[in-house]
Amino acid sequence: MSTLAPPQASGPLALTQRRIWIIFSALIAGMLLSSLDQTIVSTAMPTIVGELGGVEHQAWITTAYLLATTIVMPIYGKFGDVLGRRNLFLIAIGLFTLASVGAAFAGTFWVFVFFRAMQGLGGGGLMILSQAIIADIIPASERGKYMGPLGGIFGLSAVAGPLLGGFFVDHLTWQWAFYINIPIGIAAFAIAWFALTLPNKKATKRIDIAGVVFLSVATTCLIFFTDFGGSADHGWGAASTWMWGAGLLIAAAAFIVAELRADDPIIPLSLFRNRVFVTATAIGFTLGLGMFAAIAFVPTFLQMSSGTSAAVSGLLMLPMMAGMMGTSIWSGIAISKSGKYKAYPIAGTLLTAAAMLAMTTLAADTPLWLICVFLFFFGAGLGLIMQVVVLVVQNAVGAEMVGTATSTNNYFREVGASLGVAIFGAIFTNNLSEKLTAVFTGAGASPADAGQATATLDPSIMDKLPQALQDGIVTAYADSLAPVFWYLIPFILISFVLALLLKQIPLSETSGMVARGEAISGDEALQAEAELRAARQTAAVSRASSGAPDGRS
Repeated sequence: MSTLAPPQASGPLALTQRRIWIIFSALIAGMLLSSLDQTIVSTAMPTIVGELGGVEHQAWITTAYLLATTIVMPIYGKFGDVLGRRNLFLIAIGLFTLASVGAAFAGTFWVFVFFRAMQGLGGGGLMILSQAIIADIIPASERGKYMGPLGGIFGLSAVAGPLLGGFFVDHLTWQWAFYINIPIGIAAFAIAWFALTLPNKKATKRIDIAGVVFLSVATTCLIFFTDFGGSADHGWGAASTWMWGAGLLIAAAAFIVAELRADDPIIPLSLFRNRVFVTATAIGFTLGLGMFAAIAFVPTFLQMSSGTSAAVSGLLMLPMMAGMMGTSIWSGIAISKSGKYKAYPIAGTLLTAAAMLAMTTLAADTPLWLICVFLFFFGAGLGLIMQVVVLVVQNAVGAEMVGTATSTNNYFREVGASLGVAIFGAIFTNNLSEKLTAVFTGAGASPADAGQATATLDPSIMDKLPQALQDGIVTAYADSLAPVFWYLIPFILISFVLALLLKQIPLSETSGMVARGEAISGDEALQAEAELRAARQTAAVSRASSGAPDGRS
């Protein structure tokens, strides 16, 4: 047998603590690969489009990745349940790493966009499969202390990504934002190849191709509906925007019909009869509406108000990430000890709403340290909710549907995020455009020049402007951003009500693979080994007392 072949178990896999930690290291590497890339490109994007061209189309860099990631989430989740997760995880890592090579060597803008979409195809799998594999190897009663660090990886990447992207642009080249993925990807692939000794399966029912197609079309229409609606070129009143909206409704209706007829639907509609699943997924959806919109706009305000580069202003988000990582890890450990989870989303939604309420007071003269305090509590609230909701969803369904439930929950959170960023982004940018135009005309510019200055305003030129104009611009940003939080708070309060309705059910003591008969727990493996040793010793004593040979020379 080849020395490169991964270890295969002759019987059920023994989930010893050592094996669990090795598998967990592969999942951490995969999650880091995916989450880091979502943020590292943000600070490198102006340089990338400047070198490759396509400044007017740069939104496609983000849209291509988001679209691909969102489309494949349910597919990875379902196929993982049906076909096994090991090979899919390796494919996701391979796709992502190869796409990073392609993006680094892209010579034109649209080739670069193509490879960004390929990265999304891999990145969506890494996120979903990491969460599902944890459910495969760890019982729900112990899973919180493993889910917490996975959530912390997102917090770490949200800060490290922009800083690394800015460093590479300033001191190396933008290509290093993708070169860095290559060694991480190779290491993650190698660890997963040898560590992920998960079973491969065969589909026993016909794959739901129609469901995959209609869900992909619906997701595409959703992304473009929100993208067109939130853009200055189209807007919510444009016919082109509502054509995408009509396409979304038609594709969603066709998807529901396809799922009702499918032998093995990609998103079984029976999931929506599970009260705990529906409540937890609704929390994720409404949280996505409010949370991602806030995260999207606060860095821009910080960049303008502090007058620093995007990379340096990313440091001002550290308090938020510290709060998120701290409560995510702490709540995971606490849930594992107590077996109770309901209190954490309740406390998290209240804390997040209170932080948003505080941010409605943002003004040009708000001290940066106070904004950092607001962000810390905002992050702390999110940390009490995000990973807990995934744990609740996984615990609410059978072991055979863990991947499907996990991906469906993540999918609806991404849908909420897309809607939130588009809708509230339009409110923010429309208000900002009006206020900035008034600032420039008030400084003596003609309406045409004011419009041009508003469209091309860059944080890097802030310190070159007169102090009065700087103050006016920062005030415009603050006065445009603060009201947006008033619109977001109701969605967080809806999440709070849903958290109150969330039913507390006992956390499972059995991991997914053990429940499906694909593995035995570490304790069972130790007990079986001890019983085998005892049986051998008894047999040896019996042979010795009867004078029979014991088989040794």
